[in-house]
Amino acid sequence: MVDKALGTGGRKSDKDLKIRVKSAKGRKVSSTKWLERQLNDPYVARARAEGYRSRAAFKIREMDEKHKLFRKGMRIVDLGAAPGGWSQVAAKAIGSTSANPLIVGIDYLEMDPIPGVILLQKDFTEDDAPAMLIEAMGGKKVDLVMSDMAWPTTGHRPTDHLRIVQLIEIAADFAIDVLAPNGTFVAKVFQGGTEHELLHMLKRHFKTTVHAKPPSSRQDSAEAYLIAKGFKDKVEAEETED
Repeated sequence: MVDKALGTGGRKSDKDLKIRVKSAKGRKVSSTKWLERQLNDPYVARARAEGYRSRAAFKIREMDEKHKLFRKGMRIVDLGAAPGGWSQVAAKAIGSTSANPLIVGIDYLEMDPIPGVILLQKDFTEDDAPAMLIEAMGGKKVDLVMSDMAWPTTGHRPTDHLRIVQLIEIAADFAIDVLAPNGTFVAKVFQGGTEHELLHMLKRHFKTTVHAKPPSSRQDSAEAYLIAKGFKDKVEAEETED
């Protein structure tokens, strides 16, 4: 029997089912497009259904599945943690609890508490932020530093490029200071945005470095992730430099 309302006997296509957002007074076209994309993003829906705070949770989950980032009992620092999706995934994977928190997250944005995670509301680029993180970890070395940080874009590509590289360098310097031997560093980068000098520095301090683009990272985005594994101790790093 033909559905008279649709003029067809089948259901609407996925294209027909797409939610379209009308432009509102005062809302930029880019904001409208972002909202429409969010409403139609299957990962956003999955994040809500599975109790994650953001779709970014699937990015770290997928990277862990492929690159084996997490293990029980490890210590982690989460840079640019808000809204908390990465820390949520990590806490479950490593067995971090409120009684024995093994993760410290930092962001200038306020976050709701996460079981098993110590949260600091602080801009990581401020001079005293690294010391606050180290104190929160009890002065102990960590096994993984993960960073999903990114500056808001200005629209001026050369400026945005320099800001992105600067942020990765700050995160990498911190990781080198706090990682235990064989530790791992994961950071958001943008394709074409990782300078050769930075990669050279990371290769000197880590046994392997790879770029990753998890399936949940939007394909039309230049976003990617740099994974550096096998942090070398001081002697190993000096031998590599020689």
